[in-house]
Amino acid sequence: MQFDNTPIPVSGLTSAEAAKRLQIHGRNVVGEVRVTPAWKIFLRQFTGLLVLLLIGAALVALVLGEWIDSAAIGMVVVLNGVLGFVQEWRAETALAALREMLVGHARVIRDGHPVEIDSRDIVPGDLVLLDAGDQVPADARLVSALELRIDESVLTGESIAVSKQPGGEGETGAVMMGTLAVAGRAEAVVSATGASTAFGKIAQLTGSVGEKETNLSRQLGRLGGQLGIAALGLGAAIAITGILAGRNVIEMVMTGLSMAVAIVPEGLPAVVTISLALGAAAMVRQKALARRLQAMETLGSASVICTDKTGTLTENMMTGEILWIGGRDYQAVGTGYDPAGRILLDGQPLRHGDDPDLTDALQVMVGCTHASLYHEESAWHMVGDPTEGALVTFAYKGWTPVPPAGPLAEIPFTSERKRMSMVRWQDDRLVQLAKGAPEHLLEVCSHWRGPDGTAPLTDAVRDEIHSVYAKMADKGLRVIALARRDVTEAEAPEADLEFIGLVGMIDPPRPEVKQAISACRSAGIRVIMITGDGPRTARAIADALSLPIDRAITGAELEAMDDTELRAVLSEQVLFARTAPEHKMRLVELLQSEGLIVAMTGDGVNDAPALKRADVGVAMGIRGTDVSKDAADLVLLDDNFATLERAIREGRRQFANIRRFVRYLLSSNAGEVIAILANLALGGPLIYLPTQILWMNLVTDGVTALALGLEPGTPDQMTEPPRPAKQGIMDWTAVGLILSFGIYTGSASLYLFYAFMAEGDALARTAAFTGMVMFEKLSVFAFRSFTQPCWRLGWFSNRKLILALILMVAAQIAAVYWSPLQVLLRTAPLGWDHWQQIALLALPLVLVPEAIKSLRVLANRRHGNQIEANATLT
Repeated sequence: MQFDNTPIPVSGLTSAEAAKRLQIHGRNVVGEVRVTPAWKIFLRQFTGLLVLLLIGAALVALVLGEWIDSAAIGMVVVLNGVLGFVQEWRAETALAALREMLVGHARVIRDGHPVEIDSRDIVPGDLVLLDAGDQVPADARLVSALELRIDESVLTGESIAVSKQPGGEGETGAVMMGTLAVAGRAEAVVSATGASTAFGKIAQLTGSVGEKETNLSRQLGRLGGQLGIAALGLGAAIAITGILAGRNVIEMVMTGLSMAVAIVPEGLPAVVTISLALGAAAMVRQKALARRLQAMETLGSASVICTDKTGTLTENMMTGEILWIGGRDYQAVGTGYDPAGRILLDGQPLRHGDDPDLTDALQVMVGCTHASLYHEESAWHMVGDPTEGALVTFAYKGWTPVPPAGPLAEIPFTSERKRMSMVRWQDDRLVQLAKGAPEHLLEVCSHWRGPDGTAPLTDAVRDEIHSVYAKMADKGLRVIALARRDVTEAEAPEADLEFIGLVGMIDPPRPEVKQAISACRSAGIRVIMITGDGPRTARAIADALSLPIDRAITGAELEAMDDTELRAVLSEQVLFARTAPEHKMRLVELLQSEGLIVAMTGDGVNDAPALKRADVGVAMGIRGTDVSKDAADLVLLDDNFATLERAIREGRRQFANIRRFVRYLLSSNAGEVIAILANLALGGPLIYLPTQILWMNLVTDGVTALALGLEPGTPDQMTEPPRPAKQGIMDWTAVGLILSFGIYTGSASLYLFYAFMAEGDALARTAAFTGMVMFEKLSVFAFRSFTQPCWRLGWFSNRKLILALILMVAAQIAAVYWSPLQVLLRTAPLGWDHWQQIALLALPLVLVPEAIKSLRVLANRRHGNQIEANATLT
């Protein structure tokens, strides 16, 4: 077989030899890339302290013979586990589906013939054939190549393709697994597969990072521990006190158990899980896939976002922005590979043929390239090197050329010459078209296209061109020079060319990212760019996104700093360029050591260790590698930083709602505890039966709390700074609020119990039980906001909450009057006078909080008006 007129120096492996090597080296896969087993995901749902506490309560009830109580608590535990499992398993299978969409084949020489095989069956020694658009299936050494350029951004973060050639020093003569051939063709002998590749070694580094605990799981664990100690301690104290006082042992054990059950909000784990699952489902519709339910909430509490640049902040598509010819700037409108834009000179559109200078420049862009554009499925796509693709797209904005035939001759690009040229027929003339790095192309130019046409290339002109080149580079633009000349034969050397102009191009920022970064900064979240690109390019993107930068630090400079120096640098407005995987890991760890909650975004295998180390790792769904997705907690399905900002909003909404319904549930439980304690002190019969407590905690409170957890986000949730990492769900203000509601509802329920005691224990207990349910339902309005009254929020803005209240009131009425529930809960029918007493006692739970918050709002408004008036007078 011939490869571009060059004999193949290697014949490849035989099928038999390949099979032997496959047995020795194993399949060409990275071990960490796998779907988490379903059983592991399921068991993970039962490891939280609150869930373990509920399991313990169910076992105690079972030992005491309370089968109904035990079964009810067990059902809650199972429901919580199933809900969490379903959401996380859906996320895992969605990632598996993304992997299946990846191309998994490669072309090799086997038995002397080219064949296409599963890339997992490649072995060391295989001769691999690469073409533009192919993903490199394994680490390999080049044996022949023609204009090969490799996009290594998944490993290095560098967005500019690297030239490769056989026999090159170090990595110049090698290609690595997971990288992409964007131009040229090559043959390479595989040197390493699977875990032995550079790709695989970084994946192993990722695997060395232990499993992390989310901020929410820490807070819930702390809350669970506090509730567990309180429940066991208080329940045991009550049981022992009563027994020592001579009361019936079984009765006091049941009373202690009732107290323990009353303290623990049994519905809390399920409400948290359902709320997070609903939020995760909503974010999938907005292109963010949570692999862990608590990832979104952790992201909402993030104080620092360490973000990659290429493909996350930018379009990941090189775009030509400016063409300089003889002192005139031609502007290209439009981004990406869509040629629908225009070329403007002094604000006026120009096309091929309107301006001879522009016409010659466009002909070089289209004629000296291997890239091409094509339209498919309502979108434009590019095949080839991103830089060449940007030039072709630039030309298409002012021209619709007929695709040129192959060149008559070509002098290819090399890393030493940094230029290339092609000879083609053009309008019955033989022309040589050239492009390359300005300083290298100028070496073979003797004339230039000046303001008055072709003129000699003097030293003064060269200085002017270098000055323009430097200004473009300072703006972060990649600059390519264009040149041409008429020739008489195809094999013409590169000499005596006419310099046409300079093209400045950049991977432009995504248009929506600027606003997203602004929103993050307004929320007190710091954004740090960490990229493999050069500092000039990174700084230009930061400027375009209004991301303030005082200093750019390279990976080499970072390595020279100790931790103290680096901490000082991190306190500045800084970006990091030319970074390696270990640099990202170190930065994340240092930020975490300062007590910050760190989110890390990335797409390459080089980002995976830092993604796993960060408090919340965010991978790219389109451009991201399997290793990065497996290491991440959240996957952005559209690779967009703006989607990350929306996920932060959702995370903040989730935590605010978790605080709301935790406080609501605990205030309800506090009322039950106070009523039980006071009744015990008075020596009365049980005020609530264990089944009634479970009915309140699991059914009526649980459903209402879930609806409260669906409160929409508030407009100011992205204007407040991130909460401190150690700030819990509870604080002393919350304790005061819970006790206030608990004392009132407990006292009111106790009053009902003794007010109707003369009508029998069953009716009195039913009145107290029903009264507590109604008090808990109406008090929920006070927890919708801790600062705003409902008339400002809108009484019916959370329609799910209104629906939940109607359903729970109906359920309680059924518990009082429907015989099956009457038997289960041991209730007696209530009369109209009983309901009147309950309603009168419930009204203050709505009126008083509304009045307090309304007065506070009016006072703040008057204070604001006074400040404004004083400012006006000043």
